[in-house]
Amino acid sequence: MHRKDPPLLTTDDGLTFRRMPPEADAIYLVGEYRFDDIQKDDLVIDIGANVGGFCIRAARRSDHVLAVEPVLAEALRENIAINRLNVTVVEGALGTGECTRITWGGRTVCLTTRPLSDYISMAGGCDFLKCDCEGAEWTIQPSDLDGVRRIEMELHAPPIGGPVNRALLDYIGRHYEFEIDRTPISGTQGVMGILHATRKTGRRRLTPGHRHA
Repeated sequence: MHRKDPPLLTTDDGLTFRRMPPEADAIYLVGEYRFDDIQKDDLVIDIGANVGGFCIRAARRSDHVLAVEPVLAEALRENIAINRLNVTVVEGALGTGECTRITWGGRTVCLTTRPLSDYISMAGGCDFLKCDCEGAEWTIQPSDLDGVRRIEMELHAPPIGGPVNRALLDYIGRHYEFEIDRTPISGTQGVMGILHATRKTGRRRLTPGHRHA
């Protein structure tokens, strides 16, 4: 008996994804995020990559994309291969090094989280950060953003994540031109909005080079 291949879907912009079951909460489109200014040599990190809606599109623009995903990494890798693009996948989650249980789409995984600085080290730096991690964004240390030119980040309010990291918001307010879109497409409970931020002083890279670890 031959195994039946999973069904595929193709988006309007020409990407192909493995169609996930409805309960998987797969995200194929990322209309709320802005990424037209990703440059060819940018080091891009996608925290909370899901099935690749953002990181695969980013890989059309940059050769250096690192995607972090705790639950749907298998489907993510498959989608990257289907689209023949170069993305490094890390099965992980953002945090402070604690062991945690993450449930998404009816599946639960247990893993040890890592701070943003660890993922930046893996990527060799970070110019463009996209972050959608259900409240774990508040664990980011302001100093971790010193080399980041652009941020696209979903912000959450308690009880989803939190408490809000005021030091992080203050740092972004001082160093970035930004706006917060208060009506994100997802409409998820607890979402404050989508942060779009560009560093005021231009491009700074935390770590030289373009190689992923």
